[in-house]
Amino acid sequence: MPEASLRFYEELNDFLPLRLRKRNFRCSFSQGERIKHVIESVGVPHTEVEVILVNGESVDFDYALKADDRVSVYPLFEALDVTPLLRLRPRPMRSLRFVADAHLGKLARYLRLLGFDCLFFNDAGDGNLVRISVDEGRVLLTRDRGLLMHRILTHGCFIHGTEPRQQLQEIVQRLQLESLFIPFTRCMECNGPLAAEEKKRIEDELPDNVRQYYDEFWRCDQCGRIYWKGSHFRELRAFIDDLTPSLGKQ
Repeated sequence: MPEASLRFYEELNDFLPLRLRKRNFRCSFSQGERIKHVIESVGVPHTEVEVILVNGESVDFDYALKADDRVSVYPLFEALDVTPLLRLRPRPMRSLRFVADAHLGKLARYLRLLGFDCLFFNDAGDGNLVRISVDEGRVLLTRDRGLLMHRILTHGCFIHGTEPRQQLQEIVQRLQLESLFIPFTRCMECNGPLAAEEKKRIEDELPDNVRQYYDEFWRCDQCGRIYWKGSHFRELRAFIDDLTPSLGKQ
């Protein structure tokens, strides 16, 4: 069988066996095999890849490998201008929306806290998650490497961390989300947008102590949940400031 030389860069190495990380290695393939399949055959989901160079030239996922090709595979370049190179997707997502896999419920709530549209279902199933991602233009967040290898999926993100706050920091840093924060504009429970609500319209729904001490309120347009700036708000505000101390208070 023909062989090609592969090298993966930066965090893509996390998907590889230790013996293959941060080095060139030989990989055999079938005649005419597409480079996307070869990349995923060693464990790297195609959604994690931004640029592929073969013999110094940029190619897309449909490139058919040839014997002795030299392949360099790079991860998402969020901080670098790679427009001179061929991108593997029609265009980057600038209006970021997410759909989170079933085991990432806390991460979904945190993203909503920061103002991001993030869907979450306990039992959607892999096929439905992929369909939602593709049909609605949402980045699929998951810790399931195999799910990100689905053929039609274009935008996905493998979550390395296991603790929700660590996962949030990972996403914020990797996708450079800091400048996109609009905290307290989305319901953490159902993902619906929040709108200011007059106190006199909801007084009968408020606990006595809340009615007595608070005057500003917001209601979720979808589930009707009511929010106010109580002690929980201050805790969440501190959480956001601690997450991105360089931004200061918003």
